[in-house]
Amino acid sequence: MPKSRIRIAVRKFDDFENALAEEISIYTRLNPPYEVEAVPFDVESLHAELFSKSGLKDGSWDLGFIVTDWLAEAAASHALEDLTPYLQRQPIPDWPDGWASSLVAPLYFGSSVYSLPWHDGPECLIYRRDLFESKSEKDSFLRQYGYPLAFPKTWDEFRDVARFFTRAEAGLYGTLFAGFPDGHNTLYDFALQVWSRGGELADAQGRITLDTPPARASLDYYRNLICDASACHPEARKCDSTRAGEVFLSGAVAMMVNWFGFSARCERTGSSLKGRVAIAPIPVDQSRNPVSLSVFWTLGIGIGSRAKQAAYDFLWFIAGPERDKGIVKHGAVGARLSTWRDREVQAEVPVYERLEELSLGARQLPRSRNLPAFAEIINEVMTQAIESKDPSSSILIRAQEKASKGGLILQ
Repeated sequence: MPKSRIRIAVRKFDDFENALAEEISIYTRLNPPYEVEAVPFDVESLHAELFSKSGLKDGSWDLGFIVTDWLAEAAASHALEDLTPYLQRQPIPDWPDGWASSLVAPLYFGSSVYSLPWHDGPECLIYRRDLFESKSEKDSFLRQYGYPLAFPKTWDEFRDVARFFTRAEAGLYGTLFAGFPDGHNTLYDFALQVWSRGGELADAQGRITLDTPPARASLDYYRNLICDASACHPEARKCDSTRAGEVFLSGAVAMMVNWFGFSARCERTGSSLKGRVAIAPIPVDQSRNPVSLSVFWTLGIGIGSRAKQAAYDFLWFIAGPERDKGIVKHGAVGARLSTWRDREVQAEVPVYERLEELSLGARQLPRSRNLPAFAEIINEVMTQAIESKDPSSSILIRAQEKASKGGLILQ
């Protein structure tokens, strides 16, 4: 009897690929009639494969890794199978109460759900605890800046601390941004900067709002700091979030704003930073409450799949508590509350003790099929800010006009 074959398009990233490979190995050993193939793509190519090339619709892919940025587009274009009937016939244990509400709510479109969480990890401040707790560093910082060294709570403090720890001759830099224009982390950094200053990306009607004081202040701060050799790693413009995490893991950076998962990677066996890293809320403008951003990876069944039940059987298997916990050792971040609260996980990776707190308070980007197009506009904004001398106000006015002329609404 021929085997049922399942093809998965996965985001290219060692931690994801290794975690998924183990899940596939265990599943196919327990279920000999199934054969599962996973093919990795970088983020831009993955989006093109699933949507522009209609891979979810034409049956090329039975399952696809879908970042939450793409869910509205997937739902509006009818690219994913509605999982509601499957969940009713073959319920996943603890769904949805076994997941944080911040991971469940974004998945529902009316009464329909099109994908299930696989990897979480909101943005946070990740910093070298060994540096911040050093008595000599504390004494030196106090002498230079007149206030105690601690993880920065405001963006002004962030700049001070970044400059303090930058010692290029010793291969140490204060901070690092994921400045590579991939249309993702440029959007995420911009959103966090704007939100942390009390601004918004769109008004109540979904009309994009870029020509605002918070947006101008955000862009000024970002472009000045990423270009500041006395504060920021010189490779920032070439780094996506993954590369930025690798640079931090090498010990070359004192602190960065990035995804929770990179702090977890520092705790893996063999890491030179094991036991030396902590996380904290992202800095904000003076007198504002901390903000975070939740963007996570899910798995959905392609509407054109010819093996939908087989694909759901695999989804059902990897969504269980054992497999969700199992991906942690590979550096991927489990999505279940049971994984976050697991004492063994917290003992091995102490930053998990704060993951639930971070996730519950994290914001979502506007849920709109136009989000990828908006991301491209912000990508241009950030690139122009770094590469040109144009005033931030001019760059943002042009972006505002482009969004308005294109009728771009984030709803």
